[in-house]
Amino acid sequence: MEKEKTLKLALCLRETREYLGLSQQKVAEYVGLPSSSISEIESGKRKVDDLELQKFSQLFKYPVSYFFGGEIIDDKTVHILARTSQDLTEVDKQQVVKFAHFLKNLGNGNFPKREG
Repeated sequence: MEKEKTLKLALCLRETREYLGLSQQKVAEYVGLPSSSISEIESGKRKVDDLELQKFSQLFKYPVSYFFGGEIIDDKTVHILARTSQDLTEVDKQQVVKFAHFLKNLGNGNFPKREG
């Protein structure tokens, strides 16, 4: 069971790195490990400690829970929006949500018509 979890985590880390277009060398430099260790982690031959996983999370801009089967979103646009919005202020995030609701309502024809 432990080996299965390690392999799932390894696959998720590798797929996320590849999706983001990062090299093993770039990840190694950020995490503070030799690139051979990144290769071992991604193949399931080496476990990841908590601090290393935090660094992966920071670099990839995904919560740690994502790597353990958290919500996986396939829509690339949603990924881009999520990554871009992480650096926004709370007020700006609320404005983005309001705008998204506006667009959704407009597309469904649920938006009130202007009088006049």
